Amino acid sequence: MSARPLSEAPMPTPSRPDPIRTPSQPDPGCSRPATPSPAEADKSVADLAHDLRAACMLVTRRVRYEADNALAPHLVSILARLSREPRTVGELAAIEQVSAPSMSRSVAHLHELGYVDRSADERDGRLVRLSLTAEGADLIHAERLRRDRWMISRMEDLAPEQRQVLREATVLLETVLDR
Repeated sequence: MSARPLSEAPMPTPSRPDPIRTPSQPDPGCSRPATPSPAEADKSVADLAHDLRAACMLVTRRVRYEADNALAPHLVSILARLSREPRTVGELAAIEQVSAPSMSRSVAHLHELGYVDRSADERDGRLVRLSLTAEGADLIHAERLRRDRWMISRMEDLAPEQRQVLREATVLLETVLDR
């Protein structure tokens, strides 16, 4: 698609505002946008929701895959969950929304690498609690630093006003997620 030179652009014709107009119709003589109708407002929220979700997914994906991670993203996620508190395979599977057998394989791999420790539950000896080893804690700390550095490298050239917008957006996103 080629842009038409300004000299070829059609000249706007003066128009008179329609005396009978619904609130959602813009006033041609007014630079302020008209109040959107409920249907337009719903579409606007739907468009924003779509765009925001897509942007969040892209940021997450890029951080996970471009930050030179030492482990596959799903394994780092397991370590991050365990860095908060010990859990069972079933709890991890539910949080990560994968099957228990799949989680068992991932945990076994992390255990073989020396990042996860297994111990009997204090209250119920039939349950196995998983926790991070010192090596696992060091690895998750290094992964977080690496991911933060990746994000910093994308943000360091932003103007202070742009960074402030991101701070405010972060608070809003946390509010949305808490609902």
